[in-house]
Amino acid sequence: MSPEANIKPANNGLSDTAAGTLAVVVGPSGAGKDTLMNLAARHFAGRPDVHFVRRVITRDGDAGNEDHRSVSEADFDAMEQAGVFAVSWEAHGLKYGIPAEVADELARGNLVIANGSRSALHHFQAAFPRLKVINITATREVLAERLMARGRESREDVLKRLERSALTVQGSYDVADIDNSGTLEEAEGVIISVLEALIAR
Repeated sequence: MSPEANIKPANNGLSDTAAGTLAVVVGPSGAGKDTLMNLAARHFAGRPDVHFVRRVITRDGDAGNEDHRSVSEADFDAMEQAGVFAVSWEAHGLKYGIPAEVADELARGNLVIANGSRSALHHFQAAFPRLKVINITATREVLAERLMARGRESREDVLKRLERSALTVQGSYDVADIDNSGTLEEAEGVIISVLEALIAR
C-alpha cells in the first residue's frame, strides 16, 4: 500500500445545501501546480468571493513553494482527532489537512480553491457536494526535464517514477485538464478562465 493510501475524511458537517464550489487542484510532480496556484491567488487577491485554502502540513514552514501552516506530527494527529480538518491525508511521509472552516466560505456561496492529491479525490468528493477537479499536467518529456533539473533524483529514478504515474484523473469527477507543457503565461490564462467560470456559475 502506498503512503498516499492512508487518507481519512473528517466529519466536517458539510451538507448538500453548501452553495459554493470547492476546486481542488491536483497533478504530478513537475507539472507546476504550486506555481499556477500562486499566480491564480495573486490574480484574485482582494476578491471576497474567492478563497485560497492555507493547508496544514507536517513540514517546515519554509519548505516547498506553498504558504502553509507548519505543525508537528503530534499536533496534526491531535487536530485530526478533534475534527479540525474537512479532509486529511498522508503522502510521501508528510501529513496534509484542509481546515474544516472552509465550510463557512462555501456556505456564503464563495469559490474555495485547495491544493489536493489525486489519491485523496474520493474523500474530497465525499466531503464537498460541489467539487471541481483541476488537473495540472504536462508531457512526460517536460515532466522529466523539470524533475531532473531539481537535482533530487537520478534520470533513471525520474523515468521509472513517470512510467508508474498516470497523468489523468481516474474516476467519475468533474475535471478540467490544464496542459502546462508550454509557456507559464498560457497555463496561467487557462486556470484563471476555469476559476472565473466557476465563480460565474
